[in-house]
Amino acid sequence: MTRFDGYNTEGFYDEMFFDDGNARPAVQMLVERISSFENGEFIRRQITAEHALLRMGITFNVYADEQGVERIFPFDLIPRIIDAKEWEWIECGLKQRIHALNLFIDDVYHDQKIIKDGVVPAEVVLSSDRYLEQCVGLDPPRGIWCHITGTDLVRDGDGQFYVLEDNLGCPSGVSYVMENRQLMKRTFPQLFGMSQIQPVEDYPSHLLDMLRYLVSDRVPSPIVALLTPGIYNSAYFEHSFLAQQMGVSLVEGRDLVVMDGYVHMRTTKGFERVDVIYRRINDDFLDPEVFIPDSVLGVPGLMDVYKSGRLALINAPGTCVADDKVICAYVPEIIKYYLDEEIIVPNVPTYMCWEDDDRKYVLENLDKLVVKEANQSGGYGMLIGPHATRKEHENFANRIKENPRNYIAQPTLALSRVPVLIDDHFEGRHVDLRPFILYGEEIYVLPGGLTRVALKKGSLVVNSSQGGGSKDTWVLSGEV
Repeated sequence: MTRFDGYNTEGFYDEMFFDDGNARPAVQMLVERISSFENGEFIRRQITAEHALLRMGITFNVYADEQGVERIFPFDLIPRIIDAKEWEWIECGLKQRIHALNLFIDDVYHDQKIIKDGVVPAEVVLSSDRYLEQCVGLDPPRGIWCHITGTDLVRDGDGQFYVLEDNLGCPSGVSYVMENRQLMKRTFPQLFGMSQIQPVEDYPSHLLDMLRYLVSDRVPSPIVALLTPGIYNSAYFEHSFLAQQMGVSLVEGRDLVVMDGYVHMRTTKGFERVDVIYRRINDDFLDPEVFIPDSVLGVPGLMDVYKSGRLALINAPGTCVADDKVICAYVPEIIKYYLDEEIIVPNVPTYMCWEDDDRKYVLENLDKLVVKEANQSGGYGMLIGPHATRKEHENFANRIKENPRNYIAQPTLALSRVPVLIDDHFEGRHVDLRPFILYGEEIYVLPGGLTRVALKKGSLVVNSSQGGGSKDTWVLSGEV
């Protein structure tokens, strides 16, 4: 069939359809186009797209998979569409958030005014696993810590977008945004010609401009390298893709060496100095002389060069303190403190288990809440209360009691849904959205970002490692 006849929103907020079955204004052209296909045509296009993904090697690894299989990143052809007015609001909110978070990170590694003024408790910041004593007093180039951020947004049943969490360490997924767009252009060329869709293909040039800007005040032609853990990392495809798109060297720790006070990379012509490193390895592995002593992924002496101002590291070491889910709950106060503004895109309401009243409520309502470890990601270390067993509830209750600082809880949201091709028909599946934000001379937000979709029926977990897939995200440039 592969038409929308019989499609049911089932009471959830649907990104494409109202409850009465009528298409939302922004998607009417798309719905009409898909509905005009002959029987089986959409299925054929979906299969063609999946074959293209395989040929292009667009894959990821799942570490927990006993088979160790490299998988195609699942992709669904029906795009998620956001109109221009709503995107303008999201973009303003993300710029506000990143500006404030950058000020917060700089403050907690210097004067700690926000702590002294009692806005964020000292024990919350200083007890975070991601607060690094080694980074106290660091002054990153241009005063920017969080150069690249992937902020996860969700839309609840009320149609409102909320921030679920921030990813300021090594956020991944932007390569799939660009590859998804290329697939959609090949699949629906006529529709692209008729629609006003903001581009995403220029992200690598924005990224490279940002990387060079960080040292352009002292180096006329900066040399940039992308540092990867290697081919077995789950995001290696993205590392190689971005390096190729920017025209910069892709290196591993063994390719770099500190000499004469600078970092150099080995090349076929000898050693070449590196001015900017876009690193895709975690803080702990950057420099065995400063962090984990037995790390073979990093570069001995790297932090000394960085502290001397002769190297830019992106993101700056220590930035992940703002990734902590407990600290994330304080972002409205952080924005108010540094910018004297109310938060534009609100946080998902959060209960902090280190506070007695919140912990009591969480323990009494585990069957209604989503519980998360403060420093986990990828869908791990999480309890979805309504879908969990009694044994799992008991397990998390014990964890919370043993280490309340390490857990937060949030309401189980009725995440918005979009149609997904299931066999020969469309069904609704839950989605989130990860826009990517670059902080250089100005703050730039990639239009749209990565829409992740929970392909398992009823699932709220969108992570690829947990059975999720992705969709292209269309941000319209004009009013519908």
